[in-house]
Amino acid sequence: MFTDRLEAGSLLAQKLNQYKDQHGVVLAVPRGGVPLGYIVARDLNLPLELLLSKKIGHPENEEYAIGAASLTDRYLSSRVHVSPEYIEAETARVRARLQAMKEKFIGDHQPESLEGKTVIVIDDGIATGLTLMGSIQMLRSQKPKKIVIAVPVAPRGTLDKISQAADEVVCLLIPEEFYGVGAFYENFEQVSDEEVLYYLKKHREEYVGVGKAA
Repeated sequence: MFTDRLEAGSLLAQKLNQYKDQHGVVLAVPRGGVPLGYIVARDLNLPLELLLSKKIGHPENEEYAIGAASLTDRYLSSRVHVSPEYIEAETARVRARLQAMKEKFIGDHQPESLEGKTVIVIDDGIATGLTLMGSIQMLRSQKPKKIVIAVPVAPRGTLDKISQAADEVVCLLIPEEFYGVGAFYENFEQVSDEEVLYYLKKHREEYVGVGKAA
């Protein structure tokens, strides 16, 4: 059980200490992953960016991910067969939401290139992992050196799937019975847009980069 996302982020940072001051980038999944991502990026002295991607849901059950889309890329499961018209419509809908998030959270900021870098993806936990699987496939197109998925809690079956797609998976707690991510936090209040902006701004003010510290 974690007290809150900040404690979970601190514990994750300890497990990821080998990447401190390395050629890497922390990608936080908004909104819940941002407080943890801030702590990890701060403690490892790495840039902090957002992982802007969302699932493409099945037409008969929108909670079931059949793929994922970013603003520039898309991944679809080969095992799910739905109409091209549906896929295009859902992709457009997802990208409209992502564009709104980009304008609100990123603005004119130019995100770090991922090419040749260790990319550490941070979230507050994983349930099914279906959206994240799509995100990993899309991240590969940006040619990172290594993709590390780091979360406080996830079920064993999900981690097994993620491990096949990522280069490394770090998970602090793998419960025998999984009832949802929030069940493993004392405080799991929804992260607001204002909090996301706060942590992004705070990191940009504090981050000095490798070799730049006085």
